Amino acid sequence: MAAVSYPIGTAGPLQAQSTIESNRFPPGDLAIWVFILAELAAFGAFFGAYAFTRMRNVEMFNHYQASLDSDAALINTFALITSSYFVVRAVAAIREDDSRGCVQWLLAALAMGLLFLVVKGHEYVHHIEAGIRLSTNKFYMFYLSLTFFHFMHVIMGMVILAAVAVKANRGGYSDREHTGVETGASYWHMVDLVWLILFPLVYIMR
Repeated sequence: MAAVSYPIGTAGPLQAQSTIESNRFPPGDLAIWVFILAELAAFGAFFGAYAFTRMRNVEMFNHYQASLDSDAALINTFALITSSYFVVRAVAAIREDDSRGCVQWLLAALAMGLLFLVVKGHEYVHHIEAGIRLSTNKFYMFYLSLTFFHFMHVIMGMVILAAVAVKANRGGYSDREHTGVETGASYWHMVDLVWLILFPLVYIMR
């Protein structure tokens, strides 16, 4: 069978497919974006309810906000921002057909996610030891509900990234097909975005 040649400056089918993978918008599977939008809507409703209740109980919210560990929250903000950077590098690596680099960056992102869980878990233990519950007052009801809802999303995101890392380590992705990596990255960035709203809303705004 005669070899098929392509004019200089044009892409063959594999290169063209790789270009499509890299330029897809939105990146990843379309289904994950439907899920992400639904999750953002849920968090948005939560944030709206928090803001409305806060306006009616400003002094109480300010008082109990001051009792939160802002240093721990800053560490967690650093952890998630850093993890998102690592995920960006993982996507860039697989687009260059560097599966090993992709796995290494994903593991680094998972390490930052684990740091977030440990720090936030320590906060929860402190609250429990202090006798703080959902029923303590309206501020803690929202604080515990919002942060724990996000905490569970971090866990889910880590499970997704871990699954992507395992598949990448087995050679399941390439520069031509890496939808799964972009899908996991998109979800993780959503988790990061939510925290970047939650952090100032709950810990800083007075």
